Amino acid sequence: MIGKRIRLALVMAGLGLTTVACNNPYSPGQRAAGGALLGGAGGAAVGGLAGGGQGALIGAGVGALGGAAIGAATTPEPPRRGYGRRY
Repeated sequence: MIGKRIRLALVMAGLGLTTVACNNPYSPGQRAAGGALLGGAGGAAVGGLAGGGQGALIGAGVGALGGAAIGAATTPEPPRRGYGRRY
């Protein structure tokens, strides 16, 4: 039974990482969503190890909020278009 849970957790983590990898790095909204997914997953893992089910829930919430804030705040400027005067 534990093997099935671990397998399910790995599949869900893989799906979450592929979702995060498919975002636009110059969009604050998409960076916030990606940060929330990663932060929530990481917070749930650490909270689950530290405090069980309720710790996982608290860790997921705090991680998602922190990840969304950091993801939106660290959005880089998009590159300039065109070649300019350099040929």
